[in-house]
This record gives sequence, C-alpha cells and structure tokens, in this order.
Amino acid sequence: MVHMGSTRRNDERTVAGCHRRMRRTDREVVDPGMVERIIRDCRIVDVAYADAEGMTIIPMNFGYVIRPDGLPTLYFHSASHGRKIDAIRAAGNALPVAVSMRTDCRPIEGRTPCGWGEAFRSVVATGTASIVEAMEERREGLRLLMAHQADMPDVTFTDQQVNSVTVWRIDLDHVTGKVHE
Repeated sequence: MVHMGSTRRNDERTVAGCHRRMRRTDREVVDPGMVERIIRDCRIVDVAYADAEGMTIIPMNFGYVIRPDGLPTLYFHSASHGRKIDAIRAAGNALPVAVSMRTDCRPIEGRTPCGWGEAFRSVVATGTASIVEAMEERREGLRLLMAHQADMPDVTFTDQQVNSVTVWRIDLDHVTGKVHE
C-alpha cells in the first residue's frame, strides 16, 4: 500500500537522533508486507558504512528473514578477511550501516529532457552489521542466501562448507519503502 493523501511533506527538517519522514508521501510504502515484497524482488543490496579508511559502499547478494518485530535481517557471506569484516570487528561486532536496494527500474519519458524520470520500487534502511558466530545461525544464513538468490530453499551445508566462509548479518532498525510507477 502506498501512502495516500497530500503528496508532499515540504516542512520536514532534520532533527538529530530522529528519522525524517519521506517527502513524497504519494510514493511512500507504509505496508510492511509490501516492503517485504520489494525486498523479495531485489537481488542486490548496496551496503554503506564508514571505517578507518573513510566511507565506502559495496554491492552484495543477500538472503533475509523477517523478524518477529516485523523488521528484516539480511544475511551475507564473504571471505574471513577484508575491509568489511575488518570494519565489523573494529566496531566491536556492531557496525552501523545504511542499505539501499531497488527493482523494476525503467525510464519514464518526459516532454523535455529534464522531465524524464525513473519507475522503480526501492527500500532504504539503516541497521547494524555483525559477524554471526553460532554454527546453526551461520548455516541458516547460508540457506536463506541460497533460497533468495538461487531459489534453492532446501540446500544443506556441511560444517566444512559453513566454516569456509564468514557469515554476517545486518539487523535493520529503520526501513523505508518507495514506489514510483
């Protein structure tokens, strides 16, 4: 469900510690089920974070689960060493991140070059990245990744396979969906 009513919130201002609401209310997705459908249809999530080297953003394949509180947890796998894993460890296994994902992107022709636009469905969120230590959660994270990316929900992993990668996750704490048709 896309939010209806007035189409603009032009009076919103940034307040420290608060999340500004979306300005285009006519494109805002407020239904958690619709947000989950957007996530389901996305294959790549861009993960942004800051570390000792500065800001960076990385595209990642992911799996996900909706937690009992209605918010998503995203699962990933990677090598045991590298910038993102180092950043999570340096942050005490609680790295603040921002994520963005989109699907159904296509241009919308305008009458003039500045009048063109883009149709899309997207999710933007913030959360905390952490390395998963428990073997069963690591195994489940890999299963969720294969279910989402390869439509293979029943893949099983040996302990050796699970131990050959680092499984990490992002617990999202603020999620915004947007649709422009």
